[in-house]
Amino acid sequence: MLSPDNHLGIFAALVGLAAIAFWLQTTRIGALLTGTVLVILMAIVAANAGLIPHQAPAYDFVFTYLVPVLIPLFLLQGDVRRLLREASRTTLAFIVASAGTVAGVLLAISLIDLSALAGNANIAATDKQSAIAGLFAATYIGGSVNYAALGEMTGLSNDASFFSAATAADNLFSAIFLGVLGLLPGMQWLARRFNDHPQTKNPASRSEELERNTVSITPTSLCTALAVATLLVTLSDAFSAWLNFSGGRYIILTILTLALATMVPKLRDWCTGGFELGVVLSFVFFGSIAAGADVVAMLSVAPILIALVSILLTTHLICLLVVGRWLKLTLPELLTASNAAVLGATTAPAMAAAKGWRDQITPGVLVGVLGYSLGTLIGGLLFNLL
Repeated sequence: MLSPDNHLGIFAALVGLAAIAFWLQTTRIGALLTGTVLVILMAIVAANAGLIPHQAPAYDFVFTYLVPVLIPLFLLQGDVRRLLREASRTTLAFIVASAGTVAGVLLAISLIDLSALAGNANIAATDKQSAIAGLFAATYIGGSVNYAALGEMTGLSNDASFFSAATAADNLFSAIFLGVLGLLPGMQWLARRFNDHPQTKNPASRSEELERNTVSITPTSLCTALAVATLLVTLSDAFSAWLNFSGGRYIILTILTLALATMVPKLRDWCTGGFELGVVLSFVFFGSIAAGADVVAMLSVAPILIALVSILLTTHLICLLVVGRWLKLTLPELLTASNAAVLGATTAPAMAAAKGWRDQITPGVLVGVLGYSLGTLIGGLLFNLL
């Protein structure tokens, strides 16, 4: 229905799909699937039904300009001092979860030959396995923002069918994993092997007080967030060009944003709503990559990706529980950290609130932001080392 040169029409379709996904995730079934999975599925159906094209300059615009802006929009919440002050135990649990992800990636690539995947990507055949390893390490340490960054850094995003298949596998298993995390506290044989977590039924807890003191979103705060984010992207590009560090755009961007957020903690209030704006743009991004999916090509690589993610998340969970128990961390701390690593800063506090772990709400947000910070760095480092 829409030709590739109908730029505004295609962008309207992407934003429309994102809006529908946000609406659907308020329903019971939509909440189980999550909005990210919904927008991916809808975009795949729309593209393969001929409603929107598989390739278009509008998608390139999203990849080139919107994806870099996502990172500072999320990381503007990343005051490192606040993280250390309010979430030290959950941060330790998050480090354990991240180590479990890296161990899972290394085990998966040692058992599965991934070199045949991503056949059209603009990277050497010998780099494909390390690129995929870096991609999945990043997404299961920090979530979708890091996934986008590693896709561009490794060149895997050039193969739309593979990248869409990998995105679908990532989000499908993330949703399943969220369900597993929700079930674990109810397993008494597991729960009694961990130290008791202090009950925080008092509604006047510090975490809730911090949540209530959040500054309201205004047009000024939204515009400030967007202005700061685009300025940081411009500066990071200038630094990477000056340092002749072509692959370091996202690494420099992450360091710059974290440094600014830590040195100017009030920036979090000045840019209120930036996080939510980042979530909106991330839905548009996922719609863009899903639109490039060729269903036949996706199915051809799906079994290997399912095996990869299954090994990765199983290893992640085993490491989390074994090492976490040894470090005397509680089950709520470990599960909140795991949720933040695999799914990001949005679902971790929601799960903590639903389970009654009120002292984990704010730490869940903070370690989720830490994941946005570390995911690209660790994924990029793993890619280059391998």
